Amino acid sequence: MQRLRLDKWLWAARFYKTRSIAKQAIEGGKVHYNGARCKVSKEVEVGGMLTLRTGWDEREVEIIAISDQRRGAPEAALLYRETDASIATRQQNAADRKALGAAAGVLRSERPNKKQRRQIHRFREQQD
Repeated sequence: MQRLRLDKWLWAARFYKTRSIAKQAIEGGKVHYNGARCKVSKEVEVGGMLTLRTGWDEREVEIIAISDQRRGAPEAALLYRETDASIATRQQNAADRKALGAAAGVLRSERPNKKQRRQIHRFREQQD
């Protein structure tokens, strides 16, 4: 049985671009192994369940193979299997974000552009 650290497996499975980024994610509590927070040096096993938070999404994956070599994305995808519930939840959340896309632009506070600044200045001058 091959023994491998969690950060190295996450790097090899292409969840994170570098091992140091994987380490930061684990230490930041964004990676849980078998439902609990873990350390970077945790040894992964086949059949272990990982919960990964990246951006807005949360993935639940099962480890089905162990490799310490980073290879292409198609080969890296063979190291894990995402649960059906996780896929459905991610797709639903993506659809919700897309539906709120137009409304999110209204709620977001941005700096006024040049035209809007001129309108603000004209309005203030009229008030004086």
